[in-house]
Amino acid sequence: MKDTRMLTIATMAGVLAGVGGLAISAQDKYTVRVPGGLAFAEFRGYEAWQAISISRNEKVVAVILGNPAMIDAYRAGIPRNGKPVPDGAKMAKVHWTAKPNEFFPDATVPGRLVNVDFMVKDSKRFADSGGWGWAVFDYDAASDTFKPGTLAGTPPQGNDAKCGFTCHTRAKTRDYVFTDYGQR
Repeated sequence: MKDTRMLTIATMAGVLAGVGGLAISAQDKYTVRVPGGLAFAEFRGYEAWQAISISRNEKVVAVILGNPAMIDAYRAGIPRNGKPVPDGAKMAKVHWTAKPNEFFPDATVPGRLVNVDFMVKDSKRFADSGGWGWAVFDYDAASDTFKPGTLAGTPPQGNDAKCGFTCHTRAKTRDYVFTDYGQR
């Protein structure tokens, strides 16, 4: 009987340690931040945001998501109408390697998670970068954690809150937003 109790206690301790380890791992993504202060935690819940559009190149597939403020801006005609995106609007772009669908090989679907890019409109905080703050967080599957993107990444990314400014100046007339809201 004593051996059974010890085995039960050891099993429960193992289960609790495993669950605790998962909880710690899940918390890691919300503690990482890029220089300049932009933190992963500022985008908590992005996984449930509405899809804006998709993108694809020869290396990755992506979905672009928007928080409710960004979706409302799109529905109001922004950025196509030339008006600025309101403060508080946020976007996330989740990149995966591309792989063929198991049942429809001609279709491309997400494979391994590569990284998550974020944009937040805060005209006071990011006045010197068009009112936007950017962040790139690369995913490390081995540790199930995120870390700020670097110039060594693919594609190379600066890792501060202004990392997207240079690239996004091409869309300055659209308040630095490339992506159109896909028709529904």
